Amino acid sequence: VQLTESGGGSVQAGGSLRLSCAVSFNTFSSDCMAWFRRVAGEEREGVARLRTDGRTRYADSVKGRFLISKDRANKTVYLQMNSLKPEEAIMYYCAARRWACTWDAVGFSYWGQGTQVTVSS
Repeated sequence: VQLTESGGGSVQAGGSLRLSCAVSFNTFSSDCMAWFRRVAGEEREGVARLRTDGRTRYADSVKGRFLISKDRANKTVYLQMNSLKPEEAIMYYCAARRWACTWDAVGFSYWGQGTQVTVSS
């Protein structure tokens, strides 16, 4: 079971980045894939989530700007981030879990190591 993020980097405010999360086979069959970001200390805020039935949910702060998607052939989950803001310059994590699909970070069994996003104003 392994999640590996990539795609982080530096961008100017208003710019775009696409994060990728490569997943192992078993994890890819999880009921819920999600992206979180670290907001304070060890606290993680849910940004976007995707169920196996294709339904997606987004945090209010990113609606209309971020898009989560999955490529089954490449076993990869993506987070397209547009119109990035300086306050969104933080670490982003990919996560997976079975059964329910919620914003509760504690309920996610599998996590990647994270990828850093830097947004300059």
